[in-house]
Amino acid sequence: MREISLTEEASLECSDLLDTLHKQFATADDPGFLRRAGHYGSRLPAELLDAIDEMRYAESVATLVVRNGPVGGADCPTPGHWKERNRDATIRQDFWLALTVSQLGDPIGWSSLQDGQIYNDILPIQGQEDQQTGHGSDADLELHIEDCFSDERCDALALLCLRNHDKVPNTIVTGTDLDFSELDLDVLFSPRFLIKPDSEHVRRADNASETGGLTRPLLFGSRESPYLRVDVPYTEALPGDTRAAEALDALSAQLAQRAATVCLAEGDLLLIDNHRALHGRRTFRARYDGTDRWMRKLTVVRDLRRSRAMRGGPEDRVINPFREPSPRATAAH
Repeated sequence: MREISLTEEASLECSDLLDTLHKQFATADDPGFLRRAGHYGSRLPAELLDAIDEMRYAESVATLVVRNGPVGGADCPTPGHWKERNRDATIRQDFWLALTVSQLGDPIGWSSLQDGQIYNDILPIQGQEDQQTGHGSDADLELHIEDCFSDERCDALALLCLRNHDKVPNTIVTGTDLDFSELDLDVLFSPRFLIKPDSEHVRRADNASETGGLTRPLLFGSRESPYLRVDVPYTEALPGDTRAAEALDALSAQLAQRAATVCLAEGDLLLIDNHRALHGRRTFRARYDGTDRWMRKLTVVRDLRRSRAMRGGPEDRVINPFREPSPRATAAH
């Protein structure tokens, strides 16, 4: 995990850039801004761009924490539900999210998440305390690759801390933390595992078929430095495959044993390579009094075209996971 802290001068320059963008675009989900977010982000401080380049191209960085950025926490209470969020409450934070993570790809959303909004709220929701989603609180959010069940999952994501008075830590584990020589690579590189969608991806249309998950390998790419595709609570070996079950248990044990924690303060940003790092969150006690932990999330893909069959048009950034994708090879996903 790498951390950088912007200088006061760099932070002020970023703040000026946010002001300029807000004058030009009313909101950070403006299609014109999203199309050019990568271009505007090229004006970010050199130190930050260099670190992001290392993540994107050299793959020497799998997670990056950015502190002392140009935005702080939320100026309003944590909503009780993402539907209750004041749309104008996080405009500057959303611009900052997009400027940074768009250096890793193009922003996307999901029709099955938060009404298809591009930017998502991670906050506790009453009645969902035991859920293995960003809205739970009573149990650890187990380690996972974001939207692991889909071949169209993001290549990277960003979490921006709006409030974390209780200093609830995120958990992180990367491929470089693991000892692959102790794992059954032949099995883990084979499509012998069922990866199911988490409970937050729900059917939104009467004529949409519920996805039961995909049979996929949990490792792919180079055997010397594999990419990861694991969502611990939603992944299982195919029925009757004892060797695959044992391989999954061994992998899950290493992930749990070698996970590190990072605590984000208000305004801190966490960038995650979604092929090389799993993330989660420790348990906490939600109060539902406006002071609970609150993050904003934005996900990106390097190749927007790969999900074209599951989007309404070439400029539509919302993926429908229940729309049948075009036939494609699965071994590399």
